[in-house]
Amino acid sequence: MFKKILFPTDFSEYALKNLECIGEIPGVEEVMLLHVVDATHPSKRGWTHGPHIENAKIRLEEQREHLESLGLKARAKVDVITSGDVSKTVLDTANKENASLIVLGARGKGVIGGLLLGGVPVDVMRQAKTNVLVMRYKLTESLDGKPLEKFCQRIFSKVLLPTDFSEPSKDALSFVRDLEGIHEVVLEHVVSKGETAEEIEASVSDAKKKLEDIVQEFSSKGIIAKTHVHVGDPPLEINSAAEEEDVSLIAMSRHGKGLFRELLVGSTTYDVVRNAKRPVLIVKTK
Repeated sequence: MFKKILFPTDFSEYALKNLECIGEIPGVEEVMLLHVVDATHPSKRGWTHGPHIENAKIRLEEQREHLESLGLKARAKVDVITSGDVSKTVLDTANKENASLIVLGARGKGVIGGLLLGGVPVDVMRQAKTNVLVMRYKLTESLDGKPLEKFCQRIFSKVLLPTDFSEPSKDALSFVRDLEGIHEVVLEHVVSKGETAEEIEASVSDAKKKLEDIVQEFSSKGIIAKTHVHVGDPPLEINSAAEEEDVSLIAMSRHGKGLFRELLVGSTTYDVVRNAKRPVLIVKTK
């Protein structure tokens, strides 16, 4: 499913830890390492970008060799831009390379820096024509000088799947159902609208019936599935369910209906990713 991965990196400690997770992604055969040097503005203190570029090439080559030692085909590219922006470079590279997944870190500097606050990740998630995996964990930074531990073992073993029963959402469910290495899923539906208690209760009851039908689809694949129906704010309930179930990944469709239609242009996905303590996979849908 994820044969070719695009991995933009800024060489931060967090980005290096994310690189350890590549082998946990199902179906990966090739990794494209990318570092973007933003030369659209003068470098600090009047330095040229030459040393930065040469150092990036050396570090990418080291990472490439490491990935190949793990049995993966890997290539490395340093892209220097004098116009445009970093997000466009990432997107253009993903399209040119026909990447099946873009892996982004939730913290870092440079290319990855400000992922949840700046424009790069927002643009990538909104405009990418492929799947996007945003890496985010409970422990993401060193505390009191203590080194980070590996935090992405069996990343696809237990997946939280929010669904609003729309066609894009169904596509996402089917996509995850066919992935290798999925052992358990938690199906989550959030009722966010209702004028009366009776109306909300009816929506909850209807959602439970629909989720049970989906459970059967996963069971037929040998995947354990359980369901949750919550009432409230979707981002809050999604992240709460992820913590309650201790899932290894949250996977959601790019579009949907109602609030979910705004997943990549409004606040819902932003809030999910910003507050999640787990990786979030944005699934490309038809």
